[in-house]
Amino acid sequence: MLQSRALVIALILLLSTTLPEVQSKSFFDRERRDLLAIPEAIVSYVQEAVNKVYPKISQFYLDTVQSPTVIAARQRLAKEATKVSIMFEQLIEKIKSVWYTRILGY
Repeated sequence: MLQSRALVIALILLLSTTLPEVQSKSFFDRERRDLLAIPEAIVSYVQEAVNKVYPKISQFYLDTVQSPTVIAARQRLAKEATKVSIMFEQLIEKIKSVWYTRILGY
């Protein structure tokens, strides 16, 4: 039990020190509908690490990511992810409404 608590505390400390390094936004903000925030933060962190070790590979990666094809694909994916996120939020609200009105009787 004590080991699992220590592990959780260590994980929280690790994440709190690594995520701000990539200037990430809050992942758990209710108003935020960007499902790609976590993958982009991870990719940014990996790119920073690769840049320190292999600058040429990092430059190739940046050139590839900035190509029009990849940009169009990312925009399309972000648009669809936003739609799914909105539908999921609406579903959660409907479930809450049914729970409170029919099951709990409020």
